[in-house]
Amino acid sequence: MPKETVAEQFVGILARAGVRRLYGVVGDSLNPVVDAVRRSPAVDWVQVRHEEAAAFAAGAEAQLTGKLAACAGSCGPGNLHLINGLYDAHRSMAPVLALASHIPSGEIGTGFFQETHPDQLFRECSHYCELISSPRQMPRVLRTGIQHAIGRGGVSVVVLPGDVAGEPAPGRASEHSLVTARPSVRPGDAEIDALARMVDEAGKVTLFCGSGTAGAHEEVMRFAERVKAPVGHALRGKEWIQYDNPYDVGMSGLLGYGAAYEATHECDLLILLGTDFPYNAFLPDDVKTVQVDVRPEHLGRRAALDLAVWGDVRETLRCLTPRVQVKSSRKFLDKMLAKHADALEGVVKAYTRKVEKHTPIHPEYVASVLDEEADDDAVFTVDTGMNNVWAARYLTPNGRRRVIGSFTHGSMANALPQAIGAQFLDRGRQVVSMSGDGGFAMLMGDFLTLVQYGLPVKVVLFNNSSLGMVELEMMVGGLPAYGTTNHNPDFAAIATAAGAYGVRVEKPKHVRGALRDAFRHKGPALVDLVTDPSALSIPPKITADMVGGFALSAGRMVLEGGVGRMVQMARSNLRNIPRP
Repeated sequence: MPKETVAEQFVGILARAGVRRLYGVVGDSLNPVVDAVRRSPAVDWVQVRHEEAAAFAAGAEAQLTGKLAACAGSCGPGNLHLINGLYDAHRSMAPVLALASHIPSGEIGTGFFQETHPDQLFRECSHYCELISSPRQMPRVLRTGIQHAIGRGGVSVVVLPGDVAGEPAPGRASEHSLVTARPSVRPGDAEIDALARMVDEAGKVTLFCGSGTAGAHEEVMRFAERVKAPVGHALRGKEWIQYDNPYDVGMSGLLGYGAAYEATHECDLLILLGTDFPYNAFLPDDVKTVQVDVRPEHLGRRAALDLAVWGDVRETLRCLTPRVQVKSSRKFLDKMLAKHADALEGVVKAYTRKVEKHTPIHPEYVASVLDEEADDDAVFTVDTGMNNVWAARYLTPNGRRRVIGSFTHGSMANALPQAIGAQFLDRGRQVVSMSGDGGFAMLMGDFLTLVQYGLPVKVVLFNNSSLGMVELEMMVGGLPAYGTTNHNPDFAAIATAAGAYGVRVEKPKHVRGALRDAFRHKGPALVDLVTDPSALSIPPKITADMVGGFALSAGRMVLEGGVGRMVQMARSNLRNIPRP
């Protein structure tokens, strides 16, 4: 019986860790691993057109499942292409194992063809990055990488020379127990008691929620009811906290809407729950602030804290809620709910006025119709830029839908490759890529991956023939727009030529029908929507202090045009206010 190779051992350990797909592009240094995958009954090779797409796809899969996903790149330029998607996965806390194949081990350090130093290149975007120089290292190094990715939430990179991968393994890897899920983290009693005292002493409490509230919706609602707290959220907290929320006051930040800004500034105590919200210009500096986070390195890096609490949001609130006194006054909460509804009423007219006759099509209208027509359990992947705004303001969360994007790393071209990873998880679930024309064109080659594998992803392309967010950045800086115009082809015709379903829409009256037809199509589809490049607006609060970097990239003109069904949600919450 032939002896197991290092590559076969590598693939076997990935399989035991729950990996089902290895996304990548084949190359000579990867050949032993790819061949091991070919013969593996548990792991499939997914051939993408660009390694960056492989890393984005793996990151999306990991974000949706919370489980380990994997990608691979061949030596030198191949694995170097992974880096942007790995940065995104790492900053999104998605557990991803990346295999960076390397040049022949005997040539390392000689300036050999395609030589780079991946064990150094990937250190900033990983928790663990190590070179395997001997077959005897492999099982332990790979297992250690897996434990880092899952346990700490983020990327691990294993660098493996092609010749080492093809060598016989020194012995069969033992059935070693691997971490496959993260534990709950409960704060100490001293921290819980200190937080309870602060809550009891505060007359007005506001909660501001991020992605760390995933799985804690019930606990947040129960606590908000007990202390009569308005609940705002960051973009990554929207899908977890906005639905079935009678205390919702919207979103803060440059893409924000509603009364979240006022609620965080007018309270006596602000509690940041599971958020690493980066724009500290939108956070108050004269309000007592508590932060609860499972990642201790996040505590206090955005705002000065009066109390730092290391723990899961769900476990923290389970401990905290019974210990705080019930607040009887709803005055502050009801005031913020009313402000929220008024704020939404004030902007909704911006996109409803003659919208069904306006050409080019209002992108707000497209997003609103998309929200209505998409499935209740759809997965939306969202390109960076203007599409972040449409997703923030028009996609209605319900506890079943998922919305992922490059919300922390802020990369272009993320939506299409993330949709690939999302669709491989479940071919029967609707996956919608909300793509901008700039982002789609950047990694357009991987539309062919959809066709090759018959993935029924629906690409909804907001085509304004410009890099819209960059134009806004230039305008805020007092500069004329330059180098931002895209001369685009008929993307629907390209989709059709590639073997997919494609349709181009230039009039608003055709939007709904085009989306319905695309959603009914069994395979990949692209809807090319020609939208208005002049859809500009103003965020709810903006000051000179917010200027700088992306904190004012949308500046005084982020996007006002409407808020979709959130107006109805706010009205419903107002109706639920108890009357004397």
